[in-house]
Amino acid sequence: MLALRLARGSHPLVLLRRLLVAAASAGVGFLLLSALGYAIGHPGESRAALVRLAWCALPLAATVHLAVAVARTDPATRPRPGLSAIGLGPARLAAVAAASTAVACVLGSTTALLVFLHLRGDLTGLPFDGASGELLGAGRPLPVAAALTLLAVVPVVASAACALALRPRRKAVLDDDPDTDTPAAAAPPAGLPWGVALVALGVAVETYTARGASGGAAALPLPGGLGGGPAGVLLGWALTAVGLAVAGPGLTHLTGRLLQVFRPGVTRLLAGRALMAEARRIGRPLGVACAVASATIGATTLYEGGARAFGPLTGLGAALVVTCTVATLLTAALESRQTRVSTKDALLRLGASASVLRMAVTLRAVALLAVFAPLTWAVAELAALPLRP
Repeated sequence: MLALRLARGSHPLVLLRRLLVAAASAGVGFLLLSALGYAIGHPGESRAALVRLAWCALPLAATVHLAVAVARTDPATRPRPGLSAIGLGPARLAAVAAASTAVACVLGSTTALLVFLHLRGDLTGLPFDGASGELLGAGRPLPVAAALTLLAVVPVVASAACALALRPRRKAVLDDDPDTDTPAAAAPPAGLPWGVALVALGVAVETYTARGASGGAAALPLPGGLGGGPAGVLLGWALTAVGLAVAGPGLTHLTGRLLQVFRPGVTRLLAGRALMAEARRIGRPLGVACAVASATIGATTLYEGGARAFGPLTGLGAALVVTCTVATLLTAALESRQTRVSTKDALLRLGASASVLRMAVTLRAVALLAVFAPLTWAVAELAALPLRP
């Protein structure tokens, strides 16, 4: 009830972010129900149904990532003076954030169920001349327990992730919390070597598996008419994506340090220090965006000259992943801007001009683009190389 009251009194921009989480949850719920509908309509193709269900993990992860980012920027979940006196300490606020996320995801799952039933013809007859009937298992009874179980996946996973991400932590000298204001927040993240190692391992696994595959058999098909590849190649893709996400904070911190070499001026000093301080907050979404962009470029490269276009469900899944990733990155940037308001005001009071601050922001964006764009393209080419004919 408290989560609903806070949602009603929220700022329109906060409500928009929650509606975006609900929309993403609706998309993932529809994909999960579509996999169930395919299994119902094609009982002899259980392996294909399981593959469709497995590919839903990517949009599910992107949706959960977005839900956590939105919960972190929600003003209702920030500790404020006086809230602990009425029983709303950090632990209770984390529970409120998890409940708010669950409400938004349940709304999306309910919408997905209604759309799914409508397209199956269970409500008002088959729409679109029955074009979606075979794909969704129209005319066959829908197992209610299985459908509700699949619809509960997004709310449960997203709310649990929010509760885990916002749980109260002990403040320590070497705390790795990006929200801390201690000097340790500017310390270099420890994930860069591990991220580079994972990327190298992923590329090695892809190359080795592709060369060792016999007969050209596809052990695990790719969605949307992309053909397929050995399971080891797809495992290499996954390792590469995880490596980019892990290396994101370290690369951001390194970019900030490189901006300050060779006698930096005021603009470069401000831009570099800001990147170093915000490395963990914006580095993780940047690394995930880099992974998604490299996968998109690789898939597009593989699909050039394909025999058929993307299917509607593949297009929906790809759109969900890309949209959630971009929205998460923008949300992290907004959070970074909100946390630096006091620093900006202090600099203005000390006499810094607004143009210098704007130039520092532009320099940060250009530096990040100069580092992450070539890296994204290189990883995409390496990831797609083993699957090229």
